[in-house]
Parts: sequence; structure tokens; C-alpha cells
Amino acid sequence: MSGTNFLDKLLDGGEFQTKSLGELGTFIRGSGIQKSDFTESGAGCIHYGQIHTHYGTWATETKSYISHDYATRLRKAHTGDLVIATTSEDDDAVAKAVAWLGEEAVAVSTDAYIYRHAANPKYMSYFFQTEFFQSQKKPHITGTKVRRISGASLAKIQIPIPCPDNPKKSLEIQAEIVRILDSFTELTAELTAELTARKKQYNYYRGRLFSFEDGNVKWKTLGDVTKKWYSGGTPTAGKAEYYDGGDIPWLRTQEVRFSDIEDTEVKITQKALVDSAAKWIPANCVIIAISGATAGRSAVNKIPLTTNQHCGCLEIDSAKALYRYVFHWVAYNYENIKALGQGARGDLNSSIIKGFPLPIPYADDPEKSLAEQGRIVAILDKFDALTNSITEGLPREIELRQKQYEYYRDLLLSFPKPAEVEA
Repeated sequence: MSGTNFLDKLLDGGEFQTKSLGELGTFIRGSGIQKSDFTESGAGCIHYGQIHTHYGTWATETKSYISHDYATRLRKAHTGDLVIATTSEDDDAVAKAVAWLGEEAVAVSTDAYIYRHAANPKYMSYFFQTEFFQSQKKPHITGTKVRRISGASLAKIQIPIPCPDNPKKSLEIQAEIVRILDSFTELTAELTAELTARKKQYNYYRGRLFSFEDGNVKWKTLGDVTKKWYSGGTPTAGKAEYYDGGDIPWLRTQEVRFSDIEDTEVKITQKALVDSAAKWIPANCVIIAISGATAGRSAVNKIPLTTNQHCGCLEIDSAKALYRYVFHWVAYNYENIKALGQGARGDLNSSIIKGFPLPIPYADDPEKSLAEQGRIVAILDKFDALTNSITEGLPREIELRQKQYEYYRDLLLSFPKPAEVEA
């Protein structure tokens, strides 16, 4: 697909303009809704946290419900509206949007905006994923621990609209762009479904390996096999002396993805290390996200690094347990660990993590115990490579398909400015 020729053909002699989101629609702040308000059934609702963890580009059904009486008092998203999560610990996730396409209006929580507009809702939602949107959004993000963006700031962001003076033609072009992007999404979904089935098989065998049916096991805690617990800190965001030219790997919770960590997306400087709570963590720790949407996810750092304060790191005593054995056990128990979270954000802490039970095979014979742990690790590492490795198999194919999708999405939703066309 040639970008310029394809867009010219789509426009068919028409023109396009960049419009501000404020010109095209209205931002309405959500209201109410705590997780404690959820009911078994009732009126559909969207909690801002679920936009990060449950919803994709669009949705027709909600994950949660509240009572009809309570719903009557809340602001609602109607069919075609966007629902936008305005807060996150990660700048990239601030202003994540989902197009609500369900037939019934749904209540929306605080820390979210309803965006009411007249454009194609999927076109709008796809635009919120583009680099063009991200680059405009980032200068407006505020806050330290929790990052956020206001409706007034979102209203200033520019979006390309084809043929805005011809609403019918404009919607037709938007629909064609959506059709193309939907086709990429569907192909990726098929691969993802196959990978999900493979992961279920992996989880079944992992459960069998951890069952210890012969009874030669003693239950300890993660704290019993931990030599040292580490946490981290975040150097002041936006302070150039803490980030520019930095070469110290600094891990954020969004990079904790049940895998080995060979590098980090962000680096910090020596001054940032001195001036913040961030600290060096030795290689081969079991890292567990302890806060927010990623709480309970785990990883192993294959390099020494630093982390933010939302990562808890276990340095395992190698005389008592293999770090990869502990990692596989923690990854297997993700849902159980996550369920122990406290407060509205489901946060974990060192006491919760270190108190979590851990089965140690042949605990009375350390040499035999470590050998059995090694046998289990060797099997699970092979399964893990098949289901999670981004260098082979389905995960690699999905990653390539996703990159292809992102390329065309940004191509189709980042029209050149009028001045560039004239040039």
C-alpha cells in the first residue's frame, strides 16, 4: 500500500483538515462508581481502571454492573461516545480510549471522560492509539506518582478529518479506514486465540508439575527463601538532569510481563539515582509489580537494574531455592497474588508478597530439592518459550502483525498538514 497514492485515492479529489477535538465534540467528566458499588447484575458501567485492563478499541458489553437506582444519578456514555481513562502511572496509557458501541447507555466513573462527537467512533478510538495523538498528548500530562490529563487539554489536540465540509463523504472515508484497521485487528485476534489455547495447555501441565502428588513437599513462604527485598523510586518526571544521557536501566511496571528482562525502555542518570529512592538491584531477582493495573505480574531481570516504587524485587537465596523455580511459581499464581491486593487500586506490599506460600520439594534434603526444582524449571522453560517468547512461534508472529497494523494505522490516521500538501 503506497501511503500518498492510497490516501489520494481515498479522498478522491477532496480535501482534509486538522480539527481540534474540542471543535468536533464535548468532553464530559464521569461520575461516581467505586469497585465496591459493583453488583451481580443491573445497569452496565465502565470503571476507569477497566479501560486499561479489560477493553480494547471498542466494546458492546460491560465487564461490571451497578444498581439501576444508582445509575440514574450518574453521567453516561451513549452509543458512539468514547470513554477515556485520564489517569495512569504510565504516560503512554494516559487517555486510553474505548468506543462504546453497545445499545444501552453505560455509567462512567470519575478519572474518565465521555467524549461525545459526530465522527465514526472507531475512527476516533483508533486515532487515540496513534503516535500523532501520543506526541500531542504528552506535553499536557501532569502529576508525579499518578499522571493525568484534563478534558480542556484533550480538547486542544488536533485530529485529521477527511473532507470535513462534506459530512457524508467524510464518514464514508472514515468507515473505509476503519474497515482496513479492523481487518488487521481480526487477523491478530485469530493468532491470539490460538496462542491462548496453547497457554491453557501450558498452564495445565504447569499445574501438574506443581501438584507434588507423592507428598514429598513442605510449604514455606516466599520470605523464607528470600535473601533480600528491594523496592525502588521514581526520579522527578520531566527533570532533564535525571533522564537525558542516562545509562542506568530503570524498570517500570508496564515492562513486567512474565518474562526475562534484558533491557529497559527508560534510562536514568547517576544524579537521579542519588537524588531518588531508586537503587541498584542485582541480576536474577524475581520482580513483582505491586501497584495498580499491573499488580501481581512478575518477571526476572537478567541484568542489574533499578526500578520504580511500584516494583517489588526478591533476591532469592540460592541455597534454598532456584530463582527460576520461584519465578514460575509466582507466575503460575498471578491471579491468587493479585487477589490479595488492598485498597481501591488493589496494591500489594512486601508483607503480602513475602507471606505468600511456596512449595519446596524434598525440603529436608537441600541437594535433592534443588535438583527437583531444576527438573521442573527445565520443563517449564521449554513450555514458556513456546507460549511467551517473542523470538519464536506465535508470539513472534503476533508481534510482527501488530507492528504492521501500527504502521498502517499511523499512515492512515496521520494525514499531512495542508502546508505540506501545497509544498
